[in-house]
Amino acid sequence: MSVSYKDYYQTLGVSRDASQEDISKAFKKLARKYHPDLNPNDKEAETKFKEVNEAYEVLKDPDKRKRYDQLGADWEHGQNFEPPPGYENVRFTFGGPGGGAQFGSGFSDFFETIFGDLFGQGGPHSGGGRYQQARGGFGGAGPFGGAGFAEHDFAAKGQNAETTLELSLEEAFKGGHKTLTLQEQTAGPDGRPHVQNKTLDVTIPPGVTDGSKIRLSGQGSPGRGGGPAGDLYLRVKLLPHSQFRVDGQNIIHDLPVAPWEAALGATLSVPTLEGSVEMKIPPGTSGGQKLRLRGKGLGRGAKKGDQLVQVVIKVPKHLSEKEKELFEQLAAESRFQPRA
Repeated sequence: MSVSYKDYYQTLGVSRDASQEDISKAFKKLARKYHPDLNPNDKEAETKFKEVNEAYEVLKDPDKRKRYDQLGADWEHGQNFEPPPGYENVRFTFGGPGGGAQFGSGFSDFFETIFGDLFGQGGPHSGGGRYQQARGGFGGAGPFGGAGFAEHDFAAKGQNAETTLELSLEEAFKGGHKTLTLQEQTAGPDGRPHVQNKTLDVTIPPGVTDGSKIRLSGQGSPGRGGGPAGDLYLRVKLLPHSQFRVDGQNIIHDLPVAPWEAALGATLSVPTLEGSVEMKIPPGTSGGQKLRLRGKGLGRGAKKGDQLVQVVIKVPKHLSEKEKELFEQLAAESRFQPRA
Protein backbone atom coordinates (compact mmCIF):
# COMPACT_ATOMS: atom_id res chain seq x y z
CA MET A 1 0.00 0.00 0.00
CA SER A 2 1.38 3.39 -0.99
CA VAL A 3 -0.22 6.75 -0.30
CA SER A 4 1.05 10.26 -0.85
CA TYR A 5 2.28 12.44 1.96
CA LYS A 6 0.10 15.42 2.88
CA ASP A 7 1.81 18.45 4.37
CA TYR A 8 -0.67 19.62 6.98
CA TYR A 9 1.46 22.59 7.95
CA GLN A 10 1.41 23.82 4.37
CA THR A 11 -2.35 23.24 4.17
CA LEU A 12 -2.89 25.60 7.10
CA GLY A 13 -0.15 27.98 5.99
CA VAL A 14 1.89 27.73 9.21
CA SER A 15 5.47 26.76 10.01
CA ARG A 16 6.37 23.39 11.53
CA ASP A 17 7.20 25.08 14.84
CA ALA A 18 3.92 27.04 14.95
CA SER A 19 2.23 27.34 18.33
CA GLN A 20 -1.17 25.78 19.00
CA GLU A 21 -2.64 29.28 19.07
CA ASP A 22 -1.21 30.07 15.63
CA ILE A 23 -2.55 26.78 14.27
CA SER A 24 -6.00 27.51 15.69
CA LYS A 25 -6.05 31.03 14.23
CA ALA A 26 -4.97 29.79 10.80
CA PHE A 27 -7.61 27.09 10.87
CA LYS A 28 -10.44 29.44 11.83
CA LYS A 29 -9.56 31.81 9.03
CA LEU A 30 -9.41 29.10 6.35
CA ALA A 31 -12.45 27.20 7.63
CA ARG A 32 -14.60 30.30 7.39
CA LYS A 33 -13.23 31.06 3.93
CA TYR A 34 -14.03 27.63 2.50
CA HIS A 35 -17.07 26.56 4.54
CA PRO A 36 -19.78 25.09 2.27
CA ASP A 37 -22.46 27.36 3.73
CA LEU A 38 -20.52 30.37 2.50
CA ASN A 39 -19.61 28.74 -0.83
CA PRO A 40 -22.75 26.95 -2.04
CA ASN A 41 -22.24 24.55 -4.98
CA ASP A 42 -18.49 25.23 -5.02
CA LYS A 43 -16.75 21.85 -5.23
CA GLU A 44 -13.28 23.37 -5.00
CA ALA A 45 -14.15 25.18 -1.76
CA GLU A 46 -15.69 21.98 -0.40
CA THR A 47 -12.47 20.09 -1.11
CA LYS A 48 -10.39 22.83 0.52
CA PHE A 49 -12.64 22.73 3.56
CA LYS A 50 -12.09 18.98 3.92
CA GLU A 51 -8.32 19.41 3.63
CA VAL A 52 -8.24 22.21 6.21
CA ASN A 53 -10.43 20.21 8.55
CA GLU A 54 -8.19 17.15 8.23
CA ALA A 55 -5.02 19.15 8.83
CA TYR A 56 -6.44 20.76 11.94
CA GLU A 57 -7.67 17.42 13.29
CA VAL A 58 -4.04 16.30 13.42
CA LEU A 59 -2.16 19.45 14.35
CA LYS A 60 -4.52 20.58 17.11
CA ASP A 61 -3.92 17.34 19.03
CA PRO A 62 -0.43 17.15 20.61
CA ASP A 63 -0.34 13.33 20.41
CA LYS A 64 -1.43 13.17 16.79
CA ARG A 65 0.89 16.01 15.87
CA LYS A 66 3.80 14.17 17.48
CA ARG A 67 3.01 10.98 15.54
CA TYR A 68 2.71 12.99 12.36
CA ASP A 69 6.04 14.78 12.94
CA GLN A 70 7.79 11.46 13.61
CA LEU A 71 6.97 10.15 10.15
CA GLY A 72 10.14 11.76 8.85
CA ALA A 73 11.45 14.74 6.93
CA ASP A 74 11.53 12.79 3.67
CA TRP A 75 7.76 13.02 3.49
CA GLU A 76 7.92 16.79 3.07
CA HIS A 77 8.88 16.30 -0.58
CA GLY A 78 5.65 14.55 -1.47
CA GLN A 79 7.26 11.12 -1.75
CA ASN A 80 5.22 7.96 -1.43
CA PHE A 81 5.74 6.03 1.77
CA GLU A 82 5.06 2.75 3.45
CA PRO A 83 3.02 2.87 6.66
CA PRO A 84 4.85 2.17 9.94
CA PRO A 85 5.13 -1.44 11.15
CA GLY A 86 1.95 -2.85 12.59
CA TYR A 87 -0.35 -0.86 10.31
CA GLU A 88 -0.62 -3.62 7.68
CA ASN A 89 -3.33 -5.54 9.48
CA VAL A 90 -5.41 -2.56 10.55
CA ARG A 91 -8.85 -2.46 8.92
CA PHE A 92 -10.47 0.95 8.73
CA THR A 93 -14.26 1.28 8.75
CA PHE A 94 -15.90 4.63 8.02
CA GLY A 95 -19.60 5.30 8.00
CA GLY A 96 -22.18 3.32 9.89
CA PRO A 97 -25.85 2.51 9.75
CA GLY A 98 -26.68 6.18 10.12
CA GLY A 99 -25.06 7.10 6.85
CA GLY A 100 -21.72 8.62 5.96
CA ALA A 101 -20.62 12.21 5.54
CA GLN A 102 -22.31 14.24 2.87
CA PHE A 103 -18.98 15.57 1.63
CA GLY A 104 -18.15 12.25 -0.02
CA SER A 105 -15.58 9.79 1.35
CA GLY A 106 -13.89 10.21 4.74
CA PHE A 107 -10.51 11.69 5.47
CA SER A 108 -7.71 11.10 2.97
CA ASP A 109 -5.95 7.77 2.64
CA PHE A 110 -2.95 9.36 4.30
CA PHE A 111 -4.96 10.27 7.38
CA GLU A 112 -6.77 6.95 7.49
CA THR A 113 -3.52 5.02 7.23
CA ILE A 114 -1.81 6.85 10.09
CA PHE A 115 -4.72 7.69 12.38
CA GLY A 116 -7.63 5.53 11.29
CA ASP A 117 -7.01 2.93 13.99
CA LEU A 118 -7.74 5.55 16.62
CA PHE A 119 -11.41 5.58 15.67
CA GLY A 120 -12.64 2.29 14.25
CA GLN A 121 -16.33 1.53 13.85
CA GLY A 122 -18.57 4.28 15.08
CA GLY A 123 -15.74 6.79 14.81
CA PRO A 124 -15.93 10.36 13.61
CA HIS A 125 -17.28 9.50 10.18
CA SER A 126 -20.25 7.46 11.28
CA GLY A 127 -23.68 8.92 11.70
CA GLY A 128 -25.72 11.19 9.48
CA GLY A 129 -25.93 14.91 9.09
CA ARG A 130 -24.74 17.35 6.53
CA TYR A 131 -21.59 18.31 8.40
CA GLN A 132 -20.91 14.97 10.06
CA GLN A 133 -17.36 14.87 8.74
CA ALA A 134 -16.67 18.35 10.00
CA ARG A 135 -17.96 17.48 13.46
CA GLY A 136 -15.84 14.34 13.62
CA GLY A 137 -12.84 16.18 12.26
CA PHE A 138 -12.84 18.47 15.27
CA GLY A 139 -13.13 15.58 17.68
CA GLY A 140 -15.88 17.02 19.85
CA ALA A 141 -15.77 20.61 21.00
CA GLY A 142 -14.39 22.72 18.21
CA PRO A 143 -12.62 26.07 18.45
CA PHE A 144 -15.86 27.94 17.78
CA GLY A 145 -17.67 26.30 20.71
CA GLY A 146 -20.15 23.45 20.66
CA ALA A 147 -19.65 20.08 19.04
CA GLY A 148 -17.42 21.07 16.17
CA PHE A 149 -18.70 22.70 13.00
CA ALA A 150 -22.42 22.09 13.15
CA GLU A 151 -24.42 24.20 10.75
CA HIS A 152 -25.36 26.72 13.44
CA ASP A 153 -21.71 27.25 14.30
CA PHE A 154 -21.33 29.10 11.03
CA ALA A 155 -24.21 31.45 11.54
CA ALA A 156 -24.01 34.01 8.74
CA LYS A 157 -26.17 37.04 8.13
CA GLY A 158 -28.24 36.88 4.97
CA GLN A 159 -27.49 39.08 2.02
CA ASN A 160 -28.97 42.55 1.78
CA ALA A 161 -31.54 43.12 -0.93
CA GLU A 162 -32.64 46.24 -2.79
CA THR A 163 -35.75 47.17 -4.73
CA THR A 164 -37.37 50.33 -6.09
CA LEU A 165 -40.07 52.20 -4.20
CA GLU A 166 -42.07 54.54 -6.43
CA LEU A 167 -43.55 57.54 -4.62
CA SER A 168 -45.58 60.52 -5.67
CA LEU A 169 -44.06 63.85 -4.77
CA GLU A 170 -46.79 64.37 -2.17
CA GLU A 171 -46.00 61.00 -0.52
CA ALA A 172 -42.31 61.82 -0.39
CA PHE A 173 -42.99 65.29 1.05
CA LYS A 174 -45.45 64.24 3.74
CA GLY A 175 -44.16 60.77 4.58
CA GLY A 176 -46.39 58.25 6.31
CA HIS A 177 -47.27 54.59 5.89
CA LYS A 178 -47.45 52.69 2.63
CA THR A 179 -48.24 49.02 2.00
CA LEU A 180 -45.78 47.38 -0.35
CA THR A 181 -46.14 43.92 -1.92
CA LEU A 182 -42.94 42.28 -3.13
CA GLN A 183 -42.00 38.94 -4.60
CA GLU A 184 -39.20 37.09 -2.84
CA GLN A 185 -37.40 33.84 -3.57
CA THR A 186 -37.27 31.35 -0.71
CA ALA A 187 -36.30 27.72 -0.30
CA GLY A 188 -39.22 25.32 -0.19
CA PRO A 189 -39.51 22.12 1.89
CA ASP A 190 -37.73 20.25 -0.90
CA GLY A 191 -34.85 22.73 -0.86
CA ARG A 192 -35.75 24.15 -4.25
CA PRO A 193 -36.27 27.91 -4.70
CA HIS A 194 -39.76 29.21 -5.20
CA VAL A 195 -41.30 32.69 -5.41
CA GLN A 196 -43.88 33.99 -2.97
CA ASN A 197 -45.53 37.34 -2.28
CA LYS A 198 -44.46 39.35 0.73
CA THR A 199 -46.46 42.32 2.05
CA LEU A 200 -44.71 44.99 4.09
CA ASP A 201 -45.98 48.07 5.91
CA VAL A 202 -43.37 50.72 5.15
CA THR A 203 -42.89 53.89 7.17
CA ILE A 204 -41.78 56.65 4.82
CA PRO A 205 -39.81 59.45 6.50
CA PRO A 206 -41.14 62.88 5.49
CA GLY A 207 -39.05 64.69 2.90
CA VAL A 208 -37.29 61.69 1.29
CA THR A 209 -35.49 62.61 -1.91
CA ASP A 210 -35.13 60.84 -5.23
CA GLY A 211 -32.50 58.10 -5.05
CA SER A 212 -32.40 57.97 -1.25
CA LYS A 213 -32.74 54.61 0.50
CA ILE A 214 -35.09 53.41 3.21
CA ARG A 215 -33.67 50.51 5.26
CA LEU A 216 -35.95 47.75 6.49
CA SER A 217 -33.98 45.73 9.03
CA GLY A 218 -34.24 41.95 8.75
CA GLN A 219 -36.37 41.96 5.59
CA GLY A 220 -33.62 40.85 3.20
CA SER A 221 -32.40 37.37 2.32
CA PRO A 222 -32.62 34.80 5.13
CA GLY A 223 -29.47 34.01 7.09
CA ARG A 224 -27.57 30.74 7.05
CA GLY A 225 -27.10 28.40 9.97
CA GLY A 226 -29.55 30.31 12.13
CA GLY A 227 -27.96 33.67 11.36
CA PRO A 228 -30.09 36.83 11.08
CA ALA A 229 -31.71 37.86 7.84
CA GLY A 230 -30.18 40.64 5.79
CA ASP A 231 -31.73 44.05 5.32
CA LEU A 232 -34.00 45.30 2.56
CA TYR A 233 -33.21 48.68 1.04
CA LEU A 234 -35.94 50.58 -0.78
CA ARG A 235 -34.47 52.99 -3.32
CA VAL A 236 -36.86 55.91 -3.71
CA LYS A 237 -37.96 56.85 -7.22
CA LEU A 238 -40.08 59.97 -7.45
CA LEU A 239 -42.80 59.85 -10.07
CA PRO A 240 -43.24 62.74 -12.53
CA HIS A 241 -45.54 65.52 -11.36
CA SER A 242 -47.82 67.75 -13.41
CA GLN A 243 -46.89 70.96 -11.55
CA PHE A 244 -43.45 70.49 -10.07
CA ARG A 245 -39.93 69.46 -11.04
CA VAL A 246 -37.34 68.21 -8.56
CA ASP A 247 -33.79 69.47 -8.23
CA GLY A 248 -32.21 67.66 -5.29
CA GLN A 249 -34.07 68.90 -2.23
CA ASN A 250 -35.60 71.86 -4.04
CA ILE A 251 -38.76 71.70 -6.09
CA ILE A 252 -39.47 74.03 -8.99
CA HIS A 253 -42.81 75.37 -10.18
CA ASP A 254 -43.25 77.32 -13.40
CA LEU A 255 -45.63 80.23 -12.77
CA PRO A 256 -47.32 81.78 -15.82
CA VAL A 257 -47.36 85.59 -15.54
CA ALA A 258 -48.96 88.17 -17.85
CA PRO A 259 -46.68 90.92 -19.24
CA TRP A 260 -48.47 93.61 -17.28
CA GLU A 261 -48.28 91.53 -14.06
CA ALA A 262 -44.54 91.21 -14.51
CA ALA A 263 -44.17 94.90 -15.29
CA LEU A 264 -46.53 96.33 -12.66
CA GLY A 265 -46.21 93.64 -10.00
CA ALA A 266 -49.01 91.44 -8.68
CA THR A 267 -50.08 89.10 -5.92
CA LEU A 268 -50.71 85.65 -7.35
CA SER A 269 -51.81 82.25 -6.04
CA VAL A 270 -48.97 79.70 -6.19
CA PRO A 271 -49.44 75.94 -5.59
CA THR A 272 -47.15 74.19 -3.11
CA LEU A 273 -47.06 70.64 -1.74
CA GLU A 274 -48.86 71.96 1.33
CA GLY A 275 -51.56 73.83 -0.56
CA SER A 276 -51.77 77.17 -2.36
CA VAL A 277 -50.15 80.32 -0.97
CA GLU A 278 -50.32 83.98 -2.01
CA MET A 279 -47.05 85.29 -3.43
CA LYS A 280 -46.07 88.81 -4.37
CA ILE A 281 -44.53 89.30 -7.79
CA PRO A 282 -42.29 92.40 -7.61
CA PRO A 283 -42.73 95.09 -10.29
CA GLY A 284 -40.25 94.68 -13.14
CA THR A 285 -39.94 90.88 -12.78
CA SER A 286 -38.33 89.27 -15.85
CA GLY A 287 -39.18 85.97 -17.45
CA GLY A 288 -37.00 83.11 -16.11
CA GLN A 289 -36.46 84.85 -12.78
CA LYS A 290 -36.83 82.53 -9.77
CA LEU A 291 -38.57 83.57 -6.58
CA ARG A 292 -38.06 81.51 -3.43
CA LEU A 293 -40.53 80.01 -0.95
CA ARG A 294 -38.31 78.86 1.88
CA GLY A 295 -38.86 75.48 3.51
CA LYS A 296 -41.38 74.30 0.95
CA GLY A 297 -39.08 71.67 -0.57
CA LEU A 298 -37.97 68.17 0.40
CA GLY A 299 -35.78 67.11 3.30
CA ARG A 300 -36.07 67.70 7.03
CA GLY A 301 -34.92 70.18 9.61
CA ALA A 302 -32.10 72.51 8.73
CA LYS A 303 -31.49 70.63 5.47
CA LYS A 304 -35.00 71.12 4.14
CA GLY A 305 -35.09 72.48 0.64
CA ASP A 306 -37.10 75.34 -0.86
CA GLN A 307 -39.68 75.78 -3.57
CA LEU A 308 -38.43 77.88 -6.45
CA VAL A 309 -41.08 79.71 -8.41
CA GLN A 310 -39.84 80.38 -11.93
CA VAL A 311 -41.60 83.20 -13.72
CA VAL A 312 -42.79 82.35 -17.22
CA ILE A 313 -44.16 85.41 -19.02
CA LYS A 314 -47.06 84.51 -21.26
CA VAL A 315 -48.39 86.71 -24.06
CA PRO A 316 -51.80 86.34 -25.70
CA LYS A 317 -51.71 84.53 -29.05
CA HIS A 318 -54.83 86.28 -30.31
CA LEU A 319 -55.37 90.00 -29.64
CA SER A 320 -58.62 91.89 -29.84
CA GLU A 321 -58.58 95.16 -31.77
CA LYS A 322 -58.49 97.09 -28.51
CA GLU A 323 -55.62 95.00 -27.09
CA LYS A 324 -53.68 95.43 -30.28
CA GLU A 325 -54.22 99.18 -30.17
CA LEU A 326 -53.03 99.38 -26.56
CA PHE A 327 -49.89 97.32 -27.26
CA GLU A 328 -49.13 99.61 -30.21
CA GLN A 329 -49.50 102.66 -27.98
CA LEU A 330 -47.18 101.07 -25.41
CA ALA A 331 -44.61 100.27 -28.06
CA ALA A 332 -44.70 103.85 -29.31
CA GLU A 333 -44.54 105.35 -25.85
CA SER A 334 -42.02 103.04 -24.11
CA ARG A 335 -38.31 103.74 -24.16
CA PHE A 336 -37.48 100.24 -22.89
CA GLN A 337 -34.67 98.54 -24.84
CA PRO A 338 -34.77 94.79 -24.05
CA ARG A 339 -31.64 94.04 -26.16
CA ALA A 340 -29.54 97.00 -25.05
